[in-house]
Amino acid sequence: MFPYPESYRIALAPVITSIMVVWSLLLAAIMPDGHPVALYPLLSLFPIVSAVHLYLLVNANGLKRLDAFFYALVHVPLSFVVWTFCIMLVNGKSI
Repeated sequence: MFPYPESYRIALAPVITSIMVVWSLLLAAIMPDGHPVALYPLLSLFPIVSAVHLYLLVNANGLKRLDAFFYALVHVPLSFVVWTFCIMLVNGKSI
């Protein structure tokens, strides 16, 4: 169905991180601070990013395992920082 399915698997983690940013920016403007509709889906996105990287390490069709490891080594900490700031943006002053 897809012309290059490995490219879609490799790009899935940055796409989820981008969805995380767009989700928090949109819902921080629409919802009140700390609303569960904005917060709970956001809390699940970083574990999904980590699971995608584990999948890329185990099922290394498009990448070599060392390349997938360095990709995860760079992207997972950056995604964690983005995730933390997205949670802070959505929470606002409702701590």
